[in-house]
Amino acid sequence: MQRAAALCYDLKANNVVVLDLDKVSNATDYFLIASGSSDTHVRAIAEHVMDELKKEGVRAHHVEGLAQGRWVLLDYVDFVVHVFHPTLRDFYQLERLWGDARIVAIDAEEAKV
Repeated sequence: MQRAAALCYDLKANNVVVLDLDKVSNATDYFLIASGSSDTHVRAIAEHVMDELKKEGVRAHHVEGLAQGRWVLLDYVDFVVHVFHPTLRDFYQLERLWGDARIVAIDAEEAKV
């Protein structure tokens, strides 16, 4: 999950946040939420995360929204990466929806390979 956050930063993702869902949901352990500045940027961030994690032997279990680039969901079972266009991130407000979740500090430099 820290590695995925670092990969988002590689492509200049904005407002990267990790929520620890351990105490509030059984669906997954973490949500990683990031924003791109355009549909193209959102797709590029998501593709970069998928491609680099795949090289490391970690494959997404499920992918949604990649073609549209408005909200891409990458489900890695233990963590889910959400890459949003800013307008959709403002609309859905996942951080507020999961407000009981603990925010995890991201050390992007430490997660780089």
